[in-house]
Amino acid sequence: MRNPRKSKRPVGVTLFDRGSFSVKQKFTYIGNGSLGAKALRLAKVKEVLEREIAPAFEPAIDVAIPLLTVVTTESFDRFMNENSLYDVLCSSPAEEDVIRAFQSAVVPADLTADLAAFVAHIRTPLAVRPSSLIEETAPGPLARIHCARFVPNNYDDPNLRLKSLCDAVKYVYASVSFKKPRGHPKAADRSPQDEKLAVIIQEVVGAFGEGRYYPAVSGVASSLNYYPLGLARPDDGSVSLALGLGKTIIDEGVGWTYSPAYPHANPPYNSPRDLLEQAQTHFWAIDMESIPGANPFDENEHLKRYSLSDASRDGTLKFIASTYQAENDRIVMGIDPPGPKVVDFGHLLKTDLIPFNQLIKELLNRCQDPLGSAVEIEFAMTFPYPKATPARFALLQIKPQSVTSAQVDVSSDELLGKNVLLASESTLGNAMIETIRDIVYLKPRTFDASRTREATTDLEAINRNLIYEKRHYVLIGFGRWGTSDPSAGIPLNFEQISGAGVIVESTLPQMNFFLSQGAHLFHDIIRLKVLYFSVSHTGKYRIDWEWLDGQEASSETDLVRHVKLESPILVKVDGRSGRGVITR
Repeated sequence: MRNPRKSKRPVGVTLFDRGSFSVKQKFTYIGNGSLGAKALRLAKVKEVLEREIAPAFEPAIDVAIPLLTVVTTESFDRFMNENSLYDVLCSSPAEEDVIRAFQSAVVPADLTADLAAFVAHIRTPLAVRPSSLIEETAPGPLARIHCARFVPNNYDDPNLRLKSLCDAVKYVYASVSFKKPRGHPKAADRSPQDEKLAVIIQEVVGAFGEGRYYPAVSGVASSLNYYPLGLARPDDGSVSLALGLGKTIIDEGVGWTYSPAYPHANPPYNSPRDLLEQAQTHFWAIDMESIPGANPFDENEHLKRYSLSDASRDGTLKFIASTYQAENDRIVMGIDPPGPKVVDFGHLLKTDLIPFNQLIKELLNRCQDPLGSAVEIEFAMTFPYPKATPARFALLQIKPQSVTSAQVDVSSDELLGKNVLLASESTLGNAMIETIRDIVYLKPRTFDASRTREATTDLEAINRNLIYEKRHYVLIGFGRWGTSDPSAGIPLNFEQISGAGVIVESTLPQMNFFLSQGAHLFHDIIRLKVLYFSVSHTGKYRIDWEWLDGQEASSETDLVRHVKLESPILVKVDGRSGRGVITR
């Protein structure tokens, strides 16, 4: 057996011993290298989770980090060197060629033996995730700059289970050269030899359905939210929930989003029917019938998308869905009434059945001290059927929340400065942008609510050209962007103005509708972190139309004007105060 690394390991993290390993050892590591940043962060919060948080929620919720082992960076170094794979990476081959080279390489014998002992004790699906050393040396968090894989781990042949796991580890190793990590700004100036990867092999928390395995709830929770809605404040944070694997939230941007301070409040849709149309309609699960090695080039080889009817047959919707009743256009809690189902997590958020939301608030609060910053957590949850408790809550990942732009400060005096183009105390987002030279706006003198569809056509053409030129712009309009009612604003979808980096809603005497918070487009603004300003024509802060009209137009129609400036404007939004200003 190898000697443990001399440097001190976090409390509760033990060296993997293939001869004595059992599932009671929840957090182990293989090798003498680094655990990588992702695993180290989990280790840092493990003691707080077990000593302070978990006992407070027993017996209703079993709170824990799922069983895992970390293959340290030592194994990565050996794998790369023994198979001469740095030479492969330096030749800059295509991704498929890299994967092919890594999959044909040989995993060190002692690591293979350790992984064989690990899968011999575990028959549930496994998640194989990278834990990068870059994250330890570069400032700020790095989200998903390497690939991850899921392994069904359900084959009767232990050698096949071992091969599937080894192939997943090798795939994660190969991702050091994929376009995503190499194109990341913090990784772009590093050679392949600089990268060091540890790998987390973690139990997937979920339940078996008909040929599939998935959690009832996956979620992402953040300490800070610079797009608060309703009565929520930025430091109330935010939570996004989805049925099935977290891919639905992280990769597709779909989920039920709410503020932990107001768990009973629905997202701001215009109507129950509108909410039904925008709610989750499918979910991702591990396909337990997938054939290993069928598509080794696909990160999602063992994942499959399923419909809500599949979840209904599995019995998963019982505690997370409600029913839409078309006859009175309302949503009622539970799945017993006939009608379309809405994944709204009503039993979790609007009843005392399970103290789920209180747990989320405790985690966001208590985990900030070990990491020394605001945090973002990923989690999964299951319920025993037919009962709701004890539920199982699994903390999967934790990282510092990306708040590097949180230093933005906008004082009251700045809103009335000499060179202010527009200002507002009703903004969303948190950033400072100094690179925008283009302003696209509806002309207030010729604005006509009966011609808003015509204006939409003009805007779409300008947006298409600016996207082609890779130029973000400020977009200023009247009423609600994305409204379904042309008399209340501009009836378009987000794709038609997708190049906008800043979106402004203003009012006119004849168009006094805002905010857009019920519009579909508004949810895209939040998802993509577009800065948002609301400006009233009767308010304290006005738009400097005279200056705008005095600039030479790059293009112009009866309703829309595009100004291309010689010098960039300065956009500042202070997410904590809600103040924002654009100066020329």
